[in-house]
Amino acid sequence: MAENMIVIHVIDREGVQHDLEAPTDMNMNVMEVCKSYELPVEGTCGGMAMCASCQCYLESEHELADQSDDELDMLDQAFFVKENSRLGCQIPISEEIDGIVLRLAPEA
Repeated sequence: MAENMIVIHVIDREGVQHDLEAPTDMNMNVMEVCKSYELPVEGTCGGMAMCASCQCYLESEHELADQSDDELDMLDQAFFVKENSRLGCQIPISEEIDGIVLRLAPEA
């Protein structure tokens, strides 16, 4: 794989796993990578943690940064929230998440 690339594993709403290559040097987040692969992630608010349409479930043991107040407030209003819910727009693409496994939340 090319330098500055990682793989993220995204399980879609039909249970199919997609192995997505993502650049660590372009300041992208999980929601943007999913959209670039045309996975069904809305990202309606453009990544501002204001819509929850990119909610996903962390299914691997990766340590992510603590959730911001904005992310927690948005998840408080979202449907199908679980303890491992995160907003894809709030997970930056970095070496630390190489191999992460995320499952897309059901559509509200």
